[in-house]
Amino acid sequence: MPYNVPHKTKQFFIVLIKLSIVVGAVYFIYSKLSENQGLELSEFLAFVKAKKTFTVKTVGFLILLSTTNWLLEIFKWQFLVKSITPISFLSALEQSLGGLTASLITPNRIGDYGAKAVYYAKSIRKKIVLLNLLGNMSQMAATVLFGIVGLLIFVSRYQIEIDYYKMTRFLLILLMISTFLVIGIKKSPLHFKGFGIKQIIHFLIKLPTSFHIRNLAFSIGRYLVFSFQFYYLLLIFGIEVDYFKAMVVITSMYFLASIIPTISIFDVVIKGSVAIFLFNYVEVNELTILSITTIMWLLNFAVPSLFGSYYVLNFKLPESY
Repeated sequence: MPYNVPHKTKQFFIVLIKLSIVVGAVYFIYSKLSENQGLELSEFLAFVKAKKTFTVKTVGFLILLSTTNWLLEIFKWQFLVKSITPISFLSALEQSLGGLTASLITPNRIGDYGAKAVYYAKSIRKKIVLLNLLGNMSQMAATVLFGIVGLLIFVSRYQIEIDYYKMTRFLLILLMISTFLVIGIKKSPLHFKGFGIKQIIHFLIKLPTSFHIRNLAFSIGRYLVFSFQFYYLLLIFGIEVDYFKAMVVITSMYFLASIIPTISIFDVVIKGSVAIFLFNYVEVNELTILSITTIMWLLNFAVPSLFGSYYVLNFKLPESY
């Protein structure tokens, strides 16, 4: 028997959810900065101040890179959604930043899926989730593509000691698990983000090749922008390293960090730990790397999510909800 929730009650819960998302996001940003065991806020500020390299020009260029990064993400989302329904740039901006805010405290940014989906009518909400999944898959594909190449070069160049026995055993276990998964999918459909694998594959196949190419192009563009931003920060902090050598480490870092499940708010901790290990081989000190990963997180996640808080607070359910 259907139960109709009173309009005022529904509105109250909507306001409560919006406030919870924003307060939660702001609190976690604050706690990350003030209670970071790897890098104290006072130590970080003192280190940055001592470097005296952050001029109006350098800060402006960093902001330009972060803006370009998010513009590419917004244009990508607009492109994806346009395949099923019209969407303006401002709407894509609102949904992208609002989704970021909602995802900040959820595992693997899963909150982004629900946040973007609620902007649309129920009739197309499932397609919106699938398009969002497709956009994230293309970003992951870019990370894996550059990351594997970078990691192979890194391992060969720095002669990383590898226990081939353990690696072989790990690959055999992985092969066995994959085999059981394939068998399991055939007998009982596996679901991902609420969708069956066959349903996702069918959805992807129906889209034209040109669509996938453009989607991947946006993702590669983003990847090149934020990886260059990391390199630029190395230069700002006085690290003399050529672009190719730095990119080998940076691409390896993003690849290794991306395969570790985490909550977005702790993304800076994961990347910081991986970066410290990798950059140790090119003799970059720990404090510099932790400072760079913190700045990257602030510019590309924390600050945009604060702007996204405005859209979360002003969000209104569609009439067809």
